[in-house]
Amino acid sequence: MKNNITGSNLIETGYSEGKILGLALEILKANFTDTEEKELLALFKKVEDYPESFLDDPVLKPLATAMIEEANIPKDETIELVKHARPYAVFGSDYIKEGARNQMDIAMKLPVSVAGALMPDAHQGYGLPIGGVLATKNAIIPYGVGVDIGCRMALSIFDIPEKHYFGKDAMYKRELIAFTKFGAGREFRGLERAEHEVLDHEAFNSTTFLKNLHGKAWAQLGTSGGGNHFVEWGIIDFADRDEVLNIDKGRYVALLTHSGSRGLGATIAGHYTKLAKEICKLPKEAANLAYLDLNTAEGQEYWMAMNLAGDYASACHEVIHKRLTKAIGAKVLAKVENHHNFAWKELINGEEVIVHRKGATPAGKGVMGIIPGSMTAPGFLVRGKGETSAINSASHGAGRQMSRTKAIQSITKSDMKAILKGHNVTLIGAGIDEAPMAYKDIHKVMAAQTELVDVVAKFEPKMVRMADDGSRED
Repeated sequence: MKNNITGSNLIETGYSEGKILGLALEILKANFTDTEEKELLALFKKVEDYPESFLDDPVLKPLATAMIEEANIPKDETIELVKHARPYAVFGSDYIKEGARNQMDIAMKLPVSVAGALMPDAHQGYGLPIGGVLATKNAIIPYGVGVDIGCRMALSIFDIPEKHYFGKDAMYKRELIAFTKFGAGREFRGLERAEHEVLDHEAFNSTTFLKNLHGKAWAQLGTSGGGNHFVEWGIIDFADRDEVLNIDKGRYVALLTHSGSRGLGATIAGHYTKLAKEICKLPKEAANLAYLDLNTAEGQEYWMAMNLAGDYASACHEVIHKRLTKAIGAKVLAKVENHHNFAWKELINGEEVIVHRKGATPAGKGVMGIIPGSMTAPGFLVRGKGETSAINSASHGAGRQMSRTKAIQSITKSDMKAILKGHNVTLIGAGIDEAPMAYKDIHKVMAAQTELVDVVAKFEPKMVRMADDGSRED
C-alpha cells in the first residue's frame, strides 16, 4: 500500500508553505510508503504541535529539529509600506526639489497615512520634508512634528506710526539686545529669569522624564534658538482697514519673533523618536517616519509632551513680547501668533485624523498666520482660506533654496552687507548661512499659494537679531 499524502493534506493539519513542508514530504516519501494515511497525518500533526517530543526519534528528528530552529529565528517585525504612494497635492511645484518630493512619496506609503500636501517652501528634511503636511489615522510621528516642537511666529502691532520709528535706532537696538538671548544652550540666570504659568503645567509632573526637564525649561524661558530664529523690529503696512483686527489703513511699528521650544522640545523629540524607532520597525528609507499608536501609553505620553512643548514655545514668545513692549512704552493694537512643527486632531471627510505640519502654517478658513520672507524680504500677515486639498495649510516662510554649506561656500560677507544696506536693514548677529540669498523668492512662494491664503498686511524688517556667528555686532 502506498500513501498519497500531498502538501495540501499537511497544510490542512497546520503546516505552512516553505522548507519545513518540503522536508516533511521527503521524510514521508522515504520512510512511510506502507503506513495508513490517517495514522500518518495524525503523526505528522503531533510533530507539528510538539516537535520537542520527537528529538530522539531517528526518522523524525531532522523534521522536529528544523521546526524548533525555525521557531527560534527572530521574526521580521518590519512594517511593510504600501506599494504605491497615495496621491497628494503640491503647491509651487516649480520651486520644490526632488529630495522633498521623494520624502513625501515615502510618507504617503505609510500604512497609517490618509492624506498629504507639499507647500511651496518645501525642502528636504529628516523624515517628513520641511513644508510637508501629513494626515495619519490614530498615529503620531515624532519626526513628522520635528525637533523644534511648536516652533512659531508671533507678531505684535503697536500704536506707533512708522514716522516715529526712524531716528531712534539706538533705542530700539539697545532694548533688542537687552531683552533677548540667542543660540544653543543660552539661558537666563538669577533675577533675569522670567516667571510664567507654563512652568506650573501639570504635565511637568506626569513623568520623571518631563520632571527632569523643568529646570532647563525655566532657565531658557524667553530665549531664542540658533539657525533661522530671530527677533526683529519692522514696519507693517495695512493697505486697507482690517475689521477683524480693528486696525485702520496705515503703517505701524511691529515686533516679529520666530523660535520654538528650545532644549525642552529638542530633548522630547530625541527621546520619543528613539522610542518610536524601537517600537515601529519601518524599512530603511522610511525609518525616520517611525510612528506611535495613540492608543498606546507611549503615544499618549508623546502627545502630552508635544503639547507641553507647544505651550512652552508660546510662553517664550509671550515673555519676549511683553518685555520689549514695556521697554519701548508701546500699546499693542493686535497680536497674531501661529505655529508649525506640531500635530493637530482634525477632521477629513468626517473622520478624525492627526495632521502633522512640519514647517507648514495652519490656514483653516479665517485662521490668521504670519509667513516671513528673509532678513531683507518682506513677510506677510495672512488669513487662511481653508483649502481642503492643502489640508488647511500654507507655507511657513520662503523656504531655503541653498543648504547652509552651499551658502557659506558661495556668499561673501560683502555680498551680505550690500543687500542689507540696500534694504536699510540693521543686522545683529547671524552668519552667512542665513543670508537672504539662501532663501527662495518670497513673492514667488506667495504667488503659488493664492488659493490657500489672503494677504492682510505686509511686514518689512528694519532691525533683525539672530544667533551670533562670532562676529562683532554691528
